[in-house]
Amino acid sequence: MDERHFAVTLSRRHDYEFAVAFDEGGPTDLAIDEPPPLGAAHGPNASRVLGAAVGHCLGSSLLFCLSKARVAVADLGVRVAGTIARNDAGRFRITDLKVMLTPAIAHADRDRINRCVTLFEDFCIVTASVRQGIPVHVEVAPTETRQDAEAS
Repeated sequence: MDERHFAVTLSRRHDYEFAVAFDEGGPTDLAIDEPPPLGAAHGPNASRVLGAAVGHCLGSSLLFCLSKARVAVADLGVRVAGTIARNDAGRFRITDLKVMLTPAIAHADRDRINRCVTLFEDFCIVTASVRQGIPVHVEVAPTETRQDAEAS
């Protein structure tokens, strides 16, 4: 199996706002925050970041396929609309994502995109992983605060 690894590091700024640093460099921070009343909406919340990841992956996969098919894409719009609802246990969950991709192509190329439309989703890592349900392994490792360490 060909494995690749990635990592992101989140550092709490204050309240529910976190700075996200990516392991590949590039932009050093992305602010993620909850909307009011919990946070101050200094950035998108995790649900919106997931929607952006799905949208970006699908858009990139479609663009890649269309470029291989030699279909020129002047622009590509991607809109992701998510639904959040309570599950049977009363917990909020993302229950649905609807993605609309609108590639701007020449009229002459309209019939040439059909093969890509049937293939591109299968090459989107994020969407395929979300659809299958990704195992998430969680560990909580408390550390002592500076005040606790000085008091002992």
